[in-house]
Amino acid sequence: MKILVVRFSSIGDIVLTFPVLAAIKHEFPQAEIHYATKKTFEELLRASAHIDRVHLLSDSFPAFKRELKSESFDVVIDLHNNLRSKRLTTGLSGKKVRFSKLNFKKWLFTTLKWNTLPHVHIVERYLATLKVLNIDSPIKENKCFIIPEESRVNMADSYPSLGKSFVAIAIGAQFQTKRVPKEKWVEILRKTHDSIVVLGGKMDREMASWIMQQLPEKNIENACGEWSILQSSSIVSQAKSVLTNDTGMMHIAASFDVQIISIWGNTVPAFGMYPFRPNGASDDYQFEVKGLSCRPCSKIGFESCPKKHFACMNQQNAAEIAASIKEN
Repeated sequence: MKILVVRFSSIGDIVLTFPVLAAIKHEFPQAEIHYATKKTFEELLRASAHIDRVHLLSDSFPAFKRELKSESFDVVIDLHNNLRSKRLTTGLSGKKVRFSKLNFKKWLFTTLKWNTLPHVHIVERYLATLKVLNIDSPIKENKCFIIPEESRVNMADSYPSLGKSFVAIAIGAQFQTKRVPKEKWVEILRKTHDSIVVLGGKMDREMASWIMQQLPEKNIENACGEWSILQSSSIVSQAKSVLTNDTGMMHIAASFDVQIISIWGNTVPAFGMYPFRPNGASDDYQFEVKGLSCRPCSKIGFESCPKKHFACMNQQNAAEIAASIKEN
């Protein structure tokens, strides 16, 4: 059996499809799973042990579609379900199933503040597509993100000053309204007693440096832009706790036995994209400023707060967040 799974973006959404791949392989070990995504995420897919072949969209969409049409799939599972993924999968062979994005319900929530969304994690909704394969009760596995040996970071060699116990903070996010402001990070970290490594992309390095300058008494390492996504994931896997925005690293961290302290701005856990912990995680925390009439203002995010006050982040309780970090 040859199965195609389609998800174009982004890091967190792609990672959350990994349990679907694991469930398929559990039921059909001989199945050949193909994955279609953007070339940008090629490295990320190396963290799944359940993909047999990757198809990457780079420059030519027609050539990309021709490549997929030549494969003669038995089943096509569209976990993106947008205009591009529909255009791609229309005309491909095999049974097709599309993930329900619940966009109207999300619009009601963000626009009218009517929450009619189901109390179900998005992974559960992804897994529901497997009914096309007659899989009604798929396994629910969150240990699906496997760091390749060549991407593992030796912390003792790379950051000896951190010691064996450290906290990782992930300061990046695609949109500004999902980011903890740098002043709030300083307020939080000033109340901590742990060694800290700051993770993010090259564009986050300046912000991390500014945070370090405000906290000269703290043992902080700036790893922003130093490592690939898989290498950064390796660092996260070795942390005792991860403080993170609602972003891809939060979902990667859920595959490891680390505490996740997630800080929510314009988005809300009620969208169903909180850390996927099917077996529970009693020491995780989710911090959000409740009672704001403007929140959630978007299912994705903005470059600046539409109301100009950014209360969803500026009113976060720094003391409570810092106190939630587990002891060594």
